[in-house]
Amino acid sequence: MNNAGRKGWSCTWKYKMSMVLTSTVFMVYGVGLSASSAEPRIPSGQTPEQITTEQTSIKVPSSTSGHLLQTLADKSQPKRMAIIIDDVGNNMKGTDEILAMPIKLTVAVMPFLPTTKKDAIAAHEKGMDVIVHMPMEPKKGKPEWLGPGAITSKLTDEEVREHVEKAIDDVPHAIGMNNHMGSKITSDKRIMSIVLDVCRERGLFFVDSRTNFRSVAGQLAISKHMPPVGNDIFLDDQNSKQHIRKQMDLAAQRAIDKNICVVIGHVGHTGLNTSAVVRESISRLQGQVEFVGIGDLVREVWNWHAAPTLPTGNK
Repeated sequence: MNNAGRKGWSCTWKYKMSMVLTSTVFMVYGVGLSASSAEPRIPSGQTPEQITTEQTSIKVPSSTSGHLLQTLADKSQPKRMAIIIDDVGNNMKGTDEILAMPIKLTVAVMPFLPTTKKDAIAAHEKGMDVIVHMPMEPKKGKPEWLGPGAITSKLTDEEVREHVEKAIDDVPHAIGMNNHMGSKITSDKRIMSIVLDVCRERGLFFVDSRTNFRSVAGQLAISKHMPPVGNDIFLDDQNSKQHIRKQMDLAAQRAIDKNICVVIGHVGHTGLNTSAVVRESISRLQGQVEFVGIGDLVREVWNWHAAPTLPTGNK
């Protein structure tokens, strides 16, 4: 082959190889384009978890899918608020208004007072939950604020048990108990252990009003296989509609964020303002939160069902 022939063959071969390489590049690039367009892209700065809540078609690693499903399930959970109204049982201001509410409330009735039985029965007949509002010694406060049958730090083990038993017997239809005052007692492991034992024996749960951040009630409840229920927000620690409304909004937001919220309000000094704000909040929060009894939360959230081991006279 002469030089001209060699040059012609070389050019032809280079041309063919160039075409093959070009085609290969386009094929690979084309496949890449096809693959990348098959799934949406995750915007810069967003994690798979974040984008999945907005676009459920995006695939995520199997190691995180369980967490994501749980996250999505939490968002679909009902947002429930249990409102407990304390100090019922002494014909206090706001009692009639609370008992006339068109939603399910929880009424905490103090034992051994003039309208204890009347109010407990009325609440039960209206479909509300009834719990014993057990007087307990505070760190500070006047003794007369406690009411009869109070648990104090000077009581013996037998006396504590007797006081709790009698209080339960005095409040018809009670399904649980919470503390009235009690900042001193709820931090006393000896006494609270007895209180919870009696509640468990009688088929009642205990709601820690959380008047003391050092309370041992929740920890003890867990150790005794009882639900560690506690108050999240006081509605009326200040007696003004503006403040109570603000607290109600905080409670609603907590229910939305955490799925549940337990709040405590009162009859008496704040009773008329509290009942007025609760009533107006029913329509204002409609569609955002569901108002339930504390018993509903105990059964559905903590999966706790009463199993009394002793006869009970509060039915």
